[in-house]
Amino acid sequence: TNLSVFDLTDLPRRMAFIGAGPIGCELAQAFARFGSEVTLYERTRVLPREDEDAAEVVERSLRRDGVSIVCGADVGKVEATPAGKAIVAVCGGEESRVEVDEIFVGTGRAPNVDGLGLDAAGIEHGPDGVRVNDRLRTTNKRVYAAGDIALKHKFTHAADAAARLVIRNALFFGRGKVSSLIIPWSTYTDPELARVGMSEAEAKAAGIEFDVYRRELKDVDRAIADGEEEGFVKVLTRKGSDKIMGAAIVSSHAGDMISEVTLAMDKGIGLGGIASVIHPYPTRAEAIRQVGDLYMRTKLTPRVKGMFEWFLGMRR
Repeated sequence: TNLSVFDLTDLPRRMAFIGAGPIGCELAQAFARFGSEVTLYERTRVLPREDEDAAEVVERSLRRDGVSIVCGADVGKVEATPAGKAIVAVCGGEESRVEVDEIFVGTGRAPNVDGLGLDAAGIEHGPDGVRVNDRLRTTNKRVYAAGDIALKHKFTHAADAAARLVIRNALFFGRGKVSSLIIPWSTYTDPELARVGMSEAEAKAAGIEFDVYRRELKDVDRAIADGEEEGFVKVLTRKGSDKIMGAAIVSSHAGDMISEVTLAMDKGIGLGGIASVIHPYPTRAEAIRQVGDLYMRTKLTPRVKGMFEWFLGMRR
């Protein structure tokens, strides 16, 4: 797991990773760069919760680093061998067997609620953790819960935000709701993939009309200077407006860059507002402002353009 892997004292020559989620991708790339022969198994595709265009950039980087990626794979069993272990997987109807020295399981975690006496305290719980309302209060009105055991987003920073909300609600008569939190996250591969809010797939599934504004890093001077031109900044807005619904950034330090969009969403600043903010040159963050510029250009409709031409013509 992501905890026991750090107990290794020798570099495994061959490693298998089951699950191509964030942790699986991060550690698979790290061990490949250390020099291990790495095979990464996933039932669907790399980073299945992210938009495909973003995940594909990360996948290409993993493959360049030598990671062998097997998508559509169902790992059926693990066998002990004289030389180590063997993974038996079915992919495309065909069974394959790969011998490795170590196996990393990154398919998620189950909440650990055993021995807490939750039933005796009247606190309902299930396979996904403790049941809470939007203010993180459990079914025992005197008890609140925060962190992975109670949240959809299982990140350290999400747990911290939830704990702050619980303190306000429990001790200071707060009325904060977990549904109002704008929670970003980042996958720390190279390049990083950071996101906040809705993805394109989620917006489509919800039946929400939206516009997409995108800036490729190959058109950003700092990325060109750094020789890291693969990636992009993508922002989703409600159809016909600059209200930000979500964003994805694939870039070095994307986890740092996403905070600007998170702040804008939290404070109700639209994409047009970001366009008006001066960014230092040359920086990668300029790509975010340039996405704002793309939105501003949509305001120059044929009618507005015609009015400007008429006005300028009158001033000659």
